[in-house]
Amino acid sequence: MRYWLAKSEPETYSWSQLVKDGKTAWTGVRNYQARINLRAMKVGDQVLFYHSGETKDIVGIAKVVKVAYPDPTAKEGDWVCVDLAALEPLTKPVNLATVKADKALKDMVLVNNSRLSVQPVTAAQFERIVKLAAG
Repeated sequence: MRYWLAKSEPETYSWSQLVKDGKTAWTGVRNYQARINLRAMKVGDQVLFYHSGETKDIVGIAKVVKVAYPDPTAKEGDWVCVDLAALEPLTKPVNLATVKADKALKDMVLVNNSRLSVQPVTAAQFERIVKLAAG
């Protein structure tokens, strides 16, 4: 299993909306590196759900339930999406400032390239985020 982080502005699509929907197509990604990451996702991979924008919090864990397929929202180009399903909320959100201050997370893509909307996360980083969320 691999681990990922996917970003969404809560006003556009929030964790609570994913929980309500149960699952969603993760559409609208228009960055080449993020597209590579979407194509690398496999069913069962776990995804940290990150609220970007004003809050900048990791708030939940989702899982990949369908591998990459053509993004129906793309008018042109070879863009893809995956389907994500809500697994569980984090006990408490983990803020970007907390991530940046944690030495164990200093190499996390979120710290070094916070604009990338879909990014890989190592197993150790994933476990550390879950531990920080537990308090």
